Amino acid sequence: MKKFSLRYYVIFPLLGLLCVAMIGCERGFSDDVDLATFPVTPDIFTDAPVGLTDEFFDSFDPAVGANTEGFSTDDSEAYEGTTSIRIDVPTPNDPNGGFIGGIFKDRGDGRNLTGYDALTFWVKGSTTATVGVFGFGSDFEEDKYAVSLNNTELSTDWKKVIIPIPDPSKLVQEKGMFLFSAGTESTNGVGYTFWIDELRFENLGTLGQPRPKIFGGQDQTGQANVGTSVPVIGLTYTANGPNGLDITVNAAPSYFDFDSSNPFVASVDEFGLVTVDGPGEVDPETGELINTSVITADLAGVDADGSLTIEAVNIDVISIFSDVFANEPVDNFNGFYLEQNTLGGDVDEDGNNVITYTQLDFVAIEFYGRDGSDVPPIDATEMTHLHIDVRVNENVDPGDFVRFALFNNFTTPSESEGSFTILSNDLQANQWVEFDIPLSSFIGLGGREALGALFTVTDNTISTLSLDNIYFYSEN
Repeated sequence: MKKFSLRYYVIFPLLGLLCVAMIGCERGFSDDVDLATFPVTPDIFTDAPVGLTDEFFDSFDPAVGANTEGFSTDDSEAYEGTTSIRIDVPTPNDPNGGFIGGIFKDRGDGRNLTGYDALTFWVKGSTTATVGVFGFGSDFEEDKYAVSLNNTELSTDWKKVIIPIPDPSKLVQEKGMFLFSAGTESTNGVGYTFWIDELRFENLGTLGQPRPKIFGGQDQTGQANVGTSVPVIGLTYTANGPNGLDITVNAAPSYFDFDSSNPFVASVDEFGLVTVDGPGEVDPETGELINTSVITADLAGVDADGSLTIEAVNIDVISIFSDVFANEPVDNFNGFYLEQNTLGGDVDEDGNNVITYTQLDFVAIEFYGRDGSDVPPIDATEMTHLHIDVRVNENVDPGDFVRFALFNNFTTPSESEGSFTILSNDLQANQWVEFDIPLSSFIGLGGREALGALFTVTDNTISTLSLDNIYFYSEN
Protein backbone atom coordinates (compact mmCIF):
# COMPACT_ATOMS: atom_id res chain seq x y z
CA MET A 1 0.00 0.00 0.00
CA LYS A 2 1.44 3.34 -1.07
CA LYS A 3 0.96 6.01 1.58
CA PHE A 4 1.14 9.76 1.25
CA SER A 5 0.26 12.73 3.41
CA LEU A 6 -2.25 15.36 2.33
CA ARG A 7 -1.83 18.46 4.38
CA TYR A 8 -2.12 21.56 2.23
CA TYR A 9 -3.62 21.63 -1.23
CA VAL A 10 -4.25 24.16 -3.93
CA ILE A 11 -5.32 22.80 -7.31
CA PHE A 12 -2.56 23.15 -9.89
CA PRO A 13 -3.72 21.83 -13.30
CA LEU A 14 -1.55 19.19 -14.91
CA LEU A 15 0.82 20.54 -17.53
CA GLY A 16 -0.27 19.84 -21.08
CA LEU A 17 -3.35 20.31 -23.12
CA LEU A 18 -5.34 17.38 -21.81
CA CYS A 19 -6.01 19.02 -18.45
CA VAL A 20 -9.15 20.45 -20.09
CA ALA A 21 -10.42 16.94 -20.62
CA MET A 22 -10.66 16.04 -16.95
CA ILE A 23 -11.84 19.18 -15.09
CA GLY A 24 -15.05 21.00 -15.87
CA CYS A 25 -17.77 23.31 -14.67
CA GLU A 26 -21.04 22.06 -13.26
CA ARG A 27 -23.69 21.42 -15.87
CA GLY A 28 -27.19 21.84 -14.49
CA PHE A 29 -30.63 21.04 -15.86
CA SER A 30 -33.88 22.47 -14.59
CA ASP A 31 -36.79 20.20 -13.70
CA ASP A 32 -38.59 21.45 -16.82
CA VAL A 33 -36.02 20.14 -19.33
CA ASP A 34 -37.11 17.15 -21.41
CA LEU A 35 -33.81 15.30 -21.82
CA ALA A 36 -35.22 13.05 -24.57
CA THR A 37 -35.60 16.03 -26.93
CA PHE A 38 -31.88 16.22 -27.70
CA PRO A 39 -30.80 14.44 -30.91
CA VAL A 40 -29.70 10.83 -30.56
CA THR A 41 -27.61 10.89 -33.75
CA PRO A 42 -24.71 8.42 -33.34
CA ASP A 43 -22.65 9.28 -36.45
CA ILE A 44 -19.89 11.89 -36.23
CA PHE A 45 -18.00 11.38 -39.50
CA THR A 46 -18.68 8.89 -42.30
CA ASP A 47 -17.92 10.44 -45.71
CA ALA A 48 -18.59 13.87 -44.23
CA PRO A 49 -19.17 15.36 -40.79
CA VAL A 50 -22.61 14.55 -39.37
CA GLY A 51 -24.39 17.12 -37.22
CA LEU A 52 -21.27 19.26 -37.19
CA THR A 53 -20.19 22.03 -39.56
CA ASP A 54 -17.70 22.02 -42.42
CA GLU A 55 -15.21 23.59 -40.00
CA PHE A 56 -15.70 20.79 -37.50
CA PHE A 57 -12.11 20.57 -36.20
CA ASP A 58 -11.38 22.88 -33.25
CA SER A 59 -7.62 22.85 -32.63
CA PHE A 60 -5.76 23.11 -29.37
CA ASP A 61 -4.17 26.51 -28.80
CA PRO A 62 -1.31 27.27 -31.24
CA ALA A 63 0.26 29.39 -28.51
CA VAL A 64 1.31 26.17 -26.75
CA GLY A 65 2.66 24.52 -29.89
CA ALA A 66 -0.44 23.00 -31.51
CA ASN A 67 -0.24 22.73 -35.30
CA THR A 68 -3.40 23.78 -37.13
CA GLU A 69 -2.17 22.95 -40.65
CA GLY A 70 -2.17 19.14 -40.56
CA PHE A 71 -5.90 18.42 -40.50
CA SER A 72 -7.89 17.64 -43.64
CA THR A 73 -10.13 15.10 -45.37
CA ASP A 74 -8.84 12.60 -47.93
CA ASP A 75 -10.89 11.40 -50.94
CA SER A 76 -8.28 8.77 -51.89
CA GLU A 77 -8.30 6.82 -48.61
CA ALA A 78 -11.30 5.38 -46.76
CA TYR A 79 -12.32 2.35 -44.75
CA GLU A 80 -15.85 2.57 -46.16
CA GLY A 81 -17.31 4.96 -48.71
CA THR A 82 -15.15 7.59 -50.37
CA THR A 83 -13.62 9.89 -47.75
CA SER A 84 -11.71 9.77 -44.47
CA ILE A 85 -10.21 12.25 -42.02
CA ARG A 86 -6.49 12.76 -42.65
CA ILE A 87 -4.16 13.94 -39.89
CA ASP A 88 -0.53 14.78 -40.69
CA VAL A 89 1.51 14.72 -37.47
CA PRO A 90 4.29 17.34 -37.67
CA THR A 91 7.88 17.08 -36.59
CA PRO A 92 8.75 18.76 -33.27
CA ASN A 93 10.56 21.64 -35.03
CA ASP A 94 7.75 22.41 -37.50
CA PRO A 95 7.35 26.21 -37.54
CA ASN A 96 3.56 25.82 -37.45
CA GLY A 97 3.66 23.74 -34.24
CA GLY A 98 5.26 20.54 -32.98
CA PHE A 99 2.15 18.43 -32.37
CA ILE A 100 -1.45 18.27 -33.53
CA GLY A 101 -4.67 17.86 -31.60
CA GLY A 102 -8.12 19.20 -30.88
CA ILE A 103 -11.79 18.31 -30.69
CA PHE A 104 -14.89 17.78 -32.82
CA LYS A 105 -17.77 19.71 -31.30
CA ASP A 106 -21.52 19.41 -31.84
CA ARG A 107 -22.56 22.93 -32.82
CA GLY A 108 -26.18 22.47 -31.77
CA ASP A 109 -27.65 21.82 -28.34
CA GLY A 110 -25.73 18.60 -27.86
CA ARG A 111 -26.71 14.94 -28.24
CA ASN A 112 -28.41 12.39 -26.04
CA LEU A 113 -25.93 9.48 -26.03
CA THR A 114 -27.57 7.44 -23.28
CA GLY A 115 -28.44 4.67 -25.74
CA TYR A 116 -24.81 3.91 -26.64
CA ASP A 117 -21.97 2.22 -24.75
CA ALA A 118 -18.88 3.17 -26.79
CA LEU A 119 -17.28 5.59 -29.21
CA THR A 120 -15.82 3.63 -32.14
CA PHE A 121 -13.85 4.40 -35.28
CA TRP A 122 -11.44 2.85 -37.75
CA VAL A 123 -7.87 4.13 -37.93
CA LYS A 124 -4.88 3.48 -40.19
CA GLY A 125 -1.33 4.84 -40.06
CA SER A 126 1.39 5.46 -42.60
CA THR A 127 3.63 3.74 -40.06
CA THR A 128 3.31 1.90 -36.75
CA ALA A 129 3.35 5.02 -34.61
CA THR A 130 1.50 5.55 -31.32
CA VAL A 131 -1.16 8.24 -30.95
CA GLY A 132 -1.02 9.77 -27.47
CA VAL A 133 -4.73 10.34 -26.83
CA PHE A 134 -8.12 9.59 -28.34
CA GLY A 135 -11.31 10.43 -26.47
CA PHE A 136 -14.57 12.35 -26.22
CA GLY A 137 -16.46 14.61 -23.81
CA SER A 138 -14.30 17.71 -24.19
CA ASP A 139 -15.92 20.75 -25.78
CA PHE A 140 -13.55 23.45 -24.43
CA GLU A 141 -16.40 24.67 -22.20
CA GLU A 142 -17.70 22.21 -19.61
CA ASP A 143 -15.79 18.94 -20.17
CA LYS A 144 -17.74 17.36 -17.32
CA TYR A 145 -17.85 13.84 -18.74
CA ALA A 146 -14.50 13.63 -20.54
CA VAL A 147 -12.99 10.21 -21.34
CA SER A 148 -9.55 9.52 -22.82
CA LEU A 149 -7.76 6.45 -24.16
CA ASN A 150 -3.98 6.70 -24.04
CA ASN A 151 -1.31 5.37 -26.40
CA THR A 152 -3.14 3.72 -29.28
CA GLU A 153 -0.71 1.90 -31.56
CA LEU A 154 -1.40 2.35 -35.25
CA SER A 155 -1.20 -0.31 -37.93
CA THR A 156 -0.63 0.21 -41.62
CA ASP A 157 -3.93 -1.66 -42.08
CA TRP A 158 -7.29 -0.41 -40.86
CA LYS A 159 -8.10 -1.35 -37.25
CA LYS A 160 -11.12 -0.61 -35.10
CA VAL A 161 -10.72 1.42 -31.90
CA ILE A 162 -13.31 1.11 -29.12
CA ILE A 163 -13.55 3.66 -26.31
CA PRO A 164 -16.07 2.55 -23.65
CA ILE A 165 -18.49 5.04 -22.14
CA PRO A 166 -18.18 4.52 -18.36
CA ASP A 167 -21.83 5.41 -17.65
CA PRO A 168 -23.98 6.28 -20.68
CA SER A 169 -26.82 7.54 -18.46
CA LYS A 170 -24.74 10.65 -17.76
CA LEU A 171 -24.53 11.73 -21.41
CA VAL A 172 -27.94 13.37 -21.82
CA GLN A 173 -26.66 16.49 -23.62
CA GLU A 174 -23.07 16.00 -24.78
CA LYS A 175 -21.30 18.35 -27.19
CA GLY A 176 -17.78 16.90 -27.09
CA MET A 177 -17.90 14.33 -29.89
CA PHE A 178 -14.20 13.49 -30.30
CA LEU A 179 -10.74 14.44 -29.05
CA PHE A 180 -7.24 13.52 -30.18
CA SER A 181 -3.66 14.58 -29.56
CA ALA A 182 -0.65 13.24 -31.46
CA GLY A 183 3.07 13.90 -31.53
CA THR A 184 6.20 12.10 -32.65
CA GLU A 185 7.39 10.67 -29.33
CA SER A 186 7.01 7.12 -30.68
CA THR A 187 8.80 7.85 -33.97
CA ASN A 188 11.85 9.69 -32.60
CA GLY A 189 10.73 12.98 -34.11
CA VAL A 190 9.73 11.66 -37.54
CA GLY A 191 6.39 12.97 -38.82
CA TYR A 192 3.70 10.58 -40.02
CA THR A 193 0.09 10.45 -41.21
CA PHE A 194 -2.98 8.65 -39.94
CA TRP A 195 -6.54 8.39 -41.19
CA ILE A 196 -9.83 8.05 -39.27
CA ASP A 197 -13.11 6.80 -40.74
CA GLU A 198 -16.58 5.67 -39.66
CA LEU A 199 -16.43 7.69 -36.44
CA ARG A 200 -19.59 7.15 -34.39
CA PHE A 201 -21.15 6.15 -31.10
CA GLU A 202 -22.41 2.57 -30.96
CA ASN A 203 -24.35 0.26 -28.68
CA LEU A 204 -22.06 -2.74 -28.95
CA GLY A 205 -23.67 -4.77 -26.19
CA THR A 206 -20.45 -6.76 -25.89
CA LEU A 207 -18.59 -4.71 -23.27
CA GLY A 208 -18.48 -6.46 -19.90
CA GLN A 209 -16.77 -6.82 -16.53
CA PRO A 210 -16.77 -3.10 -15.62
CA ARG A 211 -13.97 -2.22 -13.18
CA PRO A 212 -13.77 1.41 -12.05
CA LYS A 213 -10.85 2.64 -9.94
CA ILE A 214 -9.91 5.68 -7.92
CA PHE A 215 -6.36 6.41 -6.78
CA GLY A 216 -5.21 3.84 -9.33
CA GLY A 217 -7.01 1.14 -7.34
CA GLN A 218 -4.80 1.71 -4.28
CA ASP A 219 -5.91 2.27 -0.68
CA GLN A 220 -4.27 5.57 0.22
CA THR A 221 -3.89 7.31 3.57
CA GLY A 222 -3.28 10.98 4.20
CA GLN A 223 -3.62 13.99 6.44
CA ALA A 224 -5.03 17.45 5.77
CA ASN A 225 -5.78 20.62 7.67
CA VAL A 226 -9.39 21.62 8.29
CA GLY A 227 -10.55 23.86 5.45
CA THR A 228 -8.19 22.44 2.84
CA SER A 229 -9.08 20.30 -0.16
CA VAL A 230 -7.60 17.27 -1.89
CA PRO A 231 -8.53 15.92 -5.36
CA VAL A 232 -9.38 12.30 -6.05
CA ILE A 233 -6.82 11.23 -8.66
CA GLY A 234 -6.10 8.09 -10.68
CA LEU A 235 -9.69 7.67 -11.92
CA THR A 236 -10.01 4.93 -14.55
CA TYR A 237 -12.64 2.63 -16.01
CA THR A 238 -11.86 -0.79 -17.48
CA ALA A 239 -14.20 -2.93 -19.58
CA ASN A 240 -13.64 -6.22 -21.35
CA GLY A 241 -13.94 -5.69 -25.09
CA PRO A 242 -15.55 -7.81 -27.81
CA ASN A 243 -12.22 -9.54 -28.52
CA GLY A 244 -11.76 -10.52 -24.88
CA LEU A 245 -9.09 -7.88 -24.19
CA ASP A 246 -9.46 -5.21 -21.51
CA ILE A 247 -9.83 -1.56 -22.49
CA THR A 248 -8.89 1.01 -19.83
CA VAL A 249 -9.75 4.69 -20.14
CA ASN A 250 -9.27 7.74 -17.95
CA ALA A 251 -12.64 8.93 -16.71
CA ALA A 252 -13.69 12.34 -15.40
CA PRO A 253 -14.71 12.47 -11.72
CA SER A 254 -18.34 13.24 -12.56
CA TYR A 255 -18.87 9.68 -13.79
CA PHE A 256 -18.34 8.52 -10.20
CA ASP A 257 -20.55 8.75 -7.13
CA PHE A 258 -18.37 9.53 -4.11
CA ASP A 259 -19.01 8.79 -0.46
CA SER A 260 -17.47 9.92 2.84
CA SER A 261 -17.74 7.60 5.83
CA ASN A 262 -17.53 10.46 8.32
CA PRO A 263 -19.11 13.79 7.29
CA PHE A 264 -17.87 15.34 10.55
CA VAL A 265 -14.38 15.13 8.98
CA ALA A 266 -14.67 15.30 5.20
CA SER A 267 -17.06 15.77 2.29
CA VAL A 268 -16.52 15.09 -1.41
CA ASP A 269 -18.28 16.79 -4.31
CA GLU A 270 -19.25 15.45 -7.73
CA PHE A 271 -15.97 16.66 -9.19
CA GLY A 272 -13.97 14.50 -6.82
CA LEU A 273 -12.73 17.32 -4.59
CA VAL A 274 -12.39 16.16 -0.98
CA THR A 275 -12.72 18.96 1.60
CA VAL A 276 -11.76 18.53 5.24
CA ASP A 277 -14.72 20.21 6.91
CA GLY A 278 -14.03 19.63 10.60
CA PRO A 279 -11.78 18.04 13.22
CA GLY A 280 -14.13 15.08 13.78
CA GLU A 281 -16.18 14.10 16.79
CA VAL A 282 -15.60 12.46 20.16
CA ASP A 283 -16.85 8.91 20.62
CA PRO A 284 -19.30 9.17 23.57
CA GLU A 285 -18.41 5.68 24.80
CA THR A 286 -14.61 5.81 24.62
CA GLY A 287 -13.98 9.55 24.70
CA GLU A 288 -11.65 9.06 21.70
CA LEU A 289 -11.52 11.69 18.95
CA ILE A 290 -12.63 10.16 15.65
CA ASN A 291 -10.86 12.40 13.14
CA THR A 292 -10.64 10.18 10.05
CA SER A 293 -12.94 9.56 7.11
CA VAL A 294 -12.76 6.99 4.32
CA ILE A 295 -13.51 8.27 0.82
CA THR A 296 -14.86 5.63 -1.58
CA ALA A 297 -16.74 5.68 -4.88
CA ASP A 298 -18.88 3.66 -7.24
CA LEU A 299 -19.64 4.02 -10.91
CA ALA A 300 -23.06 3.00 -12.22
CA GLY A 301 -23.55 0.87 -9.12
CA VAL A 302 -20.17 -0.89 -9.34
CA ASP A 303 -17.82 -0.30 -6.40
CA ALA A 304 -14.57 1.33 -7.44
CA ASP A 305 -11.28 -0.17 -6.30
CA GLY A 306 -9.20 2.21 -4.21
CA SER A 307 -9.93 4.57 -1.34
CA LEU A 308 -8.58 7.47 0.65
CA THR A 309 -8.48 7.42 4.45
CA ILE A 310 -8.01 11.05 5.37
CA GLU A 311 -7.17 12.38 8.85
CA ALA A 312 -7.96 15.92 9.97
CA VAL A 313 -4.86 17.48 11.56
CA ASN A 314 -3.28 20.82 12.34
CA ILE A 315 0.08 21.01 10.60
CA ASP A 316 2.18 23.41 8.46
CA VAL A 317 3.77 22.24 5.21
CA ILE A 318 6.14 23.55 2.53
CA SER A 319 5.89 21.08 -0.33
CA ILE A 320 8.58 20.43 -2.93
CA PHE A 321 6.95 17.51 -4.76
CA SER A 322 3.53 15.94 -4.25
CA ASP A 323 0.32 15.36 -6.18
CA VAL A 324 -1.77 16.74 -3.35
CA PHE A 325 0.02 19.81 -1.96
CA ALA A 326 0.57 23.31 -3.26
CA ASN A 327 4.09 22.67 -4.52
CA GLU A 328 6.71 25.39 -4.37
CA PRO A 329 8.34 26.10 -7.76
CA VAL A 330 11.58 24.26 -8.53
CA ASP A 331 14.23 24.71 -11.20
CA ASN A 332 14.37 21.00 -12.04
CA PHE A 333 14.21 17.50 -10.58
CA ASN A 334 17.55 16.52 -12.12
CA GLY A 335 20.32 19.10 -12.29
CA PHE A 336 22.33 17.01 -14.82
CA TYR A 337 25.77 17.89 -13.52
CA LEU A 338 28.74 16.96 -15.69
CA GLU A 339 30.09 14.64 -12.99
CA GLN A 340 26.87 12.63 -12.59
CA ASN A 341 25.45 9.68 -14.52
CA THR A 342 21.89 9.85 -13.16
CA LEU A 343 18.99 9.81 -15.60
CA GLY A 344 15.30 10.40 -14.96
CA GLY A 345 13.01 12.83 -13.19
CA ASP A 346 9.29 13.20 -12.55
CA VAL A 347 7.04 10.63 -14.27
CA ASP A 348 3.41 9.49 -14.17
CA GLU A 349 2.92 6.11 -12.52
CA ASP A 350 -0.63 4.72 -12.52
CA GLY A 351 -2.17 8.12 -11.98
CA ASN A 352 0.38 9.25 -9.40
CA ASN A 353 3.31 11.55 -10.12
CA VAL A 354 6.59 10.22 -8.75
CA ILE A 355 10.29 10.95 -9.27
CA THR A 356 12.22 7.97 -10.63
CA TYR A 357 15.99 7.88 -11.17
CA THR A 358 18.10 5.30 -12.99
CA GLN A 359 21.91 4.91 -13.13
CA LEU A 360 21.87 6.82 -9.87
CA ASP A 361 25.08 8.00 -8.28
CA PHE A 362 23.92 11.45 -7.18
CA VAL A 363 21.27 13.89 -8.27
CA ALA A 364 19.88 17.26 -7.18
CA ILE A 365 16.46 18.84 -6.98
CA GLU A 366 17.23 22.54 -7.33
CA PHE A 367 15.11 25.49 -6.21
CA TYR A 368 17.47 28.44 -6.06
CA GLY A 369 16.93 30.24 -9.40
CA ARG A 370 19.27 28.31 -11.67
CA ASP A 371 20.15 30.06 -14.93
CA GLY A 372 18.05 33.08 -14.03
CA SER A 373 14.78 31.19 -13.57
CA ASP A 374 13.72 33.48 -10.69
CA VAL A 375 12.72 30.46 -8.59
CA PRO A 376 13.21 31.59 -4.97
CA PRO A 377 14.93 29.46 -2.31
CA ILE A 378 12.89 27.83 0.44
CA ASP A 379 12.60 29.48 3.82
CA ALA A 380 12.19 26.49 6.15
CA THR A 381 13.11 28.37 9.32
CA GLU A 382 9.81 27.50 11.00
CA MET A 383 9.83 23.89 9.79
CA THR A 384 11.05 21.02 11.94
CA HIS A 385 11.11 17.96 9.65
CA LEU A 386 11.68 16.78 6.11
CA HIS A 387 9.22 14.12 4.95
CA ILE A 388 10.14 11.91 1.99
CA ASP A 389 8.89 8.60 0.61
CA VAL A 390 11.56 6.26 -0.77
CA ARG A 391 11.24 3.15 -2.92
CA VAL A 392 14.31 1.15 -3.96
CA ASN A 393 13.47 -0.42 -7.33
CA GLU A 394 15.94 -3.29 -6.99
CA ASN A 395 17.32 -5.62 -4.33
CA VAL A 396 18.61 -3.97 -1.17
CA ASP A 397 22.05 -5.31 -0.21
CA PRO A 398 24.12 -4.80 2.95
CA GLY A 399 26.12 -1.63 2.53
CA ASP A 400 23.49 0.09 0.39
CA PHE A 401 22.48 3.56 1.51
CA VAL A 402 20.64 6.71 0.50
CA ARG A 403 22.03 10.03 1.70
CA PHE A 404 20.01 13.23 1.56
CA ALA A 405 21.84 16.55 1.70
CA LEU A 406 20.35 20.02 2.09
CA PHE A 407 22.20 23.16 0.97
CA ASN A 408 21.47 26.58 2.43
CA ASN A 409 22.43 29.70 0.42
CA PHE A 410 23.35 27.32 -2.39
CA THR A 411 26.21 28.49 -4.69
CA THR A 412 26.91 31.59 -2.57
CA PRO A 413 29.91 32.33 -0.33
CA SER A 414 27.78 31.65 2.76
CA GLU A 415 26.74 28.18 1.55
CA SER A 416 26.35 25.45 4.17
CA GLU A 417 25.54 21.76 3.80
CA GLY A 418 24.00 19.15 6.08
CA SER A 419 23.32 15.51 5.32
CA PHE A 420 21.40 12.54 6.70
CA THR A 421 22.03 8.91 5.72
CA ILE A 422 19.49 6.09 5.56
CA LEU A 423 21.13 2.67 5.79
CA SER A 424 20.11 -0.56 4.09
CA ASN A 425 18.27 -2.03 7.09
CA ASP A 426 15.74 0.85 6.91
CA LEU A 427 15.08 0.39 3.18
CA GLN A 428 12.90 -2.18 1.40
CA ALA A 429 13.10 -3.54 -2.12
CA ASN A 430 10.25 -2.44 -4.39
CA GLN A 431 8.20 -1.03 -1.50
CA TRP A 432 7.56 2.53 -0.40
CA VAL A 433 8.98 3.53 2.98
CA GLU A 434 8.14 6.85 4.64
CA PHE A 435 10.80 8.88 6.43
CA ASP A 436 10.26 11.88 8.71
CA ILE A 437 13.73 13.33 9.26
CA PRO A 438 14.26 16.07 11.88
CA LEU A 439 15.99 19.00 10.23
CA SER A 440 18.26 19.12 13.27
CA SER A 441 19.67 15.80 12.03
CA PHE A 442 21.22 17.47 9.00
CA ILE A 443 24.54 18.01 10.72
CA GLY A 444 26.50 20.92 9.30
CA LEU A 445 23.53 22.83 7.93
CA GLY A 446 24.25 26.37 9.07
CA GLY A 447 20.68 27.61 8.63
CA ARG A 448 17.55 26.96 6.62
CA GLU A 449 16.30 30.41 5.69
CA ALA A 450 17.38 29.98 2.05
CA LEU A 451 17.43 26.29 1.14
CA GLY A 452 18.38 25.94 -2.52
CA ALA A 453 18.92 22.24 -3.25
CA LEU A 454 18.16 18.74 -2.04
CA PHE A 455 20.74 16.16 -3.12
CA THR A 456 20.16 12.40 -3.22
CA VAL A 457 23.39 10.39 -3.10
CA THR A 458 23.90 6.61 -3.32
CA ASP A 459 27.44 6.45 -4.76
CA ASN A 460 26.18 3.67 -7.08
CA THR A 461 25.19 1.37 -4.18
CA ILE A 462 21.60 1.78 -5.40
CA SER A 463 21.06 2.53 -9.08
CA THR A 464 17.24 2.69 -9.45
CA LEU A 465 15.25 4.73 -6.94
CA SER A 466 11.87 6.47 -6.72
CA LEU A 467 10.93 9.41 -4.48
CA ASP A 468 7.56 10.94 -3.64
CA ASN A 469 5.88 13.34 -1.20
CA ILE A 470 8.86 15.56 -0.49
CA TYR A 471 7.93 18.34 1.92
CA PHE A 472 9.03 20.23 5.01
CA TYR A 473 6.60 20.43 7.90
CA SER A 474 6.09 21.62 11.45
CA GLU A 475 3.38 20.36 13.77
CA ASN A 476 1.59 23.15 15.63
